[in-house]
Amino acid sequence: MRLGELIPAPYRLLATRVLLVVLVGGSAAITWRVQDWRFGKQLAEQARLHTEILNQLAVATVAQQRAEQDKRLALEQRLATSEQTHYRALSDAQRDQGRLRDRLATADLRLSVLLDATTGADNGQVSATTATGGVVHGPARAELDPAHAQRIIGVTDDGDRGLIALAACQGYVRELSR
Repeated sequence: MRLGELIPAPYRLLATRVLLVVLVGGSAAITWRVQDWRFGKQLAEQARLHTEILNQLAVATVAQQRAEQDKRLALEQRLATSEQTHYRALSDAQRDQGRLRDRLATADLRLSVLLDATTGADNGQVSATTATGGVVHGPARAELDPAHAQRIIGVTDDGDRGLIALAACQGYVRELSR
């Protein structure tokens, strides 16, 4: 006797169905494992590519930051040089103005102004004649009072400082706009 004859038909049908479910379930499990393996491989490749891209971006960012820092350092050095130059010009102008004031105060130097040659001395103008013992060649001049000369020097000193400060500001803006 055969095994199939011993088992009644409904049980055989049930056994066949169970066998089919086991086979289908097994093949599904195998299919899931194959898909899991393929997707895992794809995810690993994506993760690797993502990491490479992030590394490239990090390297580019560091290079850009370094370039910006180098530009900033160069600008700071140029501005420091410009500041030193303008400070030196300001201190030279102040020293020269101080010497001029000292020379005016000691009467070592006298300021004079040119007189208009078209107006005559008879119009109440300052006489263009020179002191005794001196010979003036050229246009007529009149000496200024030392106190007035000091004030004029003070005004020119302020003007020189303003011009030097303006040149420093212009140099600063020029360096920044490069």
